[in-house]
Amino acid sequence: MRRATADCGVPVIELRSPVARAVVPVLGGIGVLAAIALLTWAMAAYISRGEVETSERLAPSTLNLGSVEARADDVAANGPILIPGLNTTIGERTLVLDHEGRNAADGWIVYYAYPADRDATCPVEQVRGTATFVDCEGRELDVTDLAPPTSGVRPVVESRERLLIDLRGITENGT
Repeated sequence: MRRATADCGVPVIELRSPVARAVVPVLGGIGVLAAIALLTWAMAAYISRGEVETSERLAPSTLNLGSVEARADDVAANGPILIPGLNTTIGERTLVLDHEGRNAADGWIVYYAYPADRDATCPVEQVRGTATFVDCEGRELDVTDLAPPTSGVRPVVESRERLLIDLRGITENGT
């Protein structure tokens, strides 16, 4: 190793050996990746604060959808609301929210995004802007032909103004 001097008088380390020039940057990169991994682990540990079970911070038991008036207008204009995901790639935790009736605070219904006569391995796709869905076999279904939730997933209206979906059936049972 040789020390050279930069224009500002600070010594600069120059690696003269080909082995040193090959190994030192690789070790530096490994060190940076290890530091990033350690920081990521530390952030995850801080967020979970050591809890093994799900908590409201990590898996909220309700999904806030906002104003009942706005959601009722959305359903009236575009058909039921498809809420994808909830942590799966198939339709087992994808929900469909429908509204029936004139009063925005009443008449909310939740379905799973698969047919009632099939299981979650047959997800449906919504025909855009309608209450019609197409399942994995190409059948056209009405929203009422979808599977009703059996695990306690339900719509909740708070103070006749705010719409939530109670997900305790999913977050507590892990199904």
